[in-house]
Amino acid sequence: MPQITPESTLNLPTDPIHAMNPPLEHPAFQALNWILVHTSHPRNIGSSARAIKTMGFHRLTLIAPRQDRPFQNPEAIALASGAQDVLEQALELPTLGPALCDCSLVLGLTSRERQFGPPALSWQEASQRATQLLMNEERVAFVFGPERTGLDNEALKLCSHRVYLDANPAYPSLNLAQAVMVCAYTLRQSLQAEIALQKTPSRPKAPNSELADPIAVAAMAEHWRQGLESIGYLDPDRPKKLMPRLEALFARAELHKEEIDLLRGIAKQMLTKK
Repeated sequence: MPQITPESTLNLPTDPIHAMNPPLEHPAFQALNWILVHTSHPRNIGSSARAIKTMGFHRLTLIAPRQDRPFQNPEAIALASGAQDVLEQALELPTLGPALCDCSLVLGLTSRERQFGPPALSWQEASQRATQLLMNEERVAFVFGPERTGLDNEALKLCSHRVYLDANPAYPSLNLAQAVMVCAYTLRQSLQAEIALQKTPSRPKAPNSELADPIAVAAMAEHWRQGLESIGYLDPDRPKKLMPRLEALFARAELHKEEIDLLRGIAKQMLTKK
């Protein structure tokens, strides 16, 4: 019986002509950023890179991985199994915020419910939203947390939605790389279906969403915190749950860029009344 090793490759069936001349992917595949936060195991980084490339995606970002130089780690390279280019081109950042600038949609993948935070979406709903924006070549990010704990509240606060996969409720746990592969595969199916529809002459391109990115929303919420303190509505020594409730409200509202400017104007007026 042949021995299966981590480096073994499952060869998916391909058209012989496409094998020699692989077709270029639609620009939608370039607009998606796969973000792994505080990943502990290089194997999961390598396996995630393989899943991303196999399904036609390319952009991988690592936020403060637990091990130094994960791109050069032999285990990561072995599990990437031909997707080493995705590893080598991956971006490594110390914090999550800069990776989310100019994103119209940021989906935080976690099955754990939170009292506050962004609104929850099933993967089916999230995939539909992501597909619509990606087809418009708008930036979208998928954010995955550490293997043991998942996304913490601080990281989730920067996401526009909390997304859960439809799994066994008694045991909804997925390995990080498995979760990446499930999302990559199903999103590929959704994008390919939309690409086929878009080729029909009667189907116009949707207008850009002009949604504010989560970093702009977070900065506006901080502006409001300062303003509410200045007028005495928020006691910094006894803040209770006012700001988490407001942040959840802002997330549910799916604010547009001009609405952020309006809300910042209100906060500025509160600060001038100090």
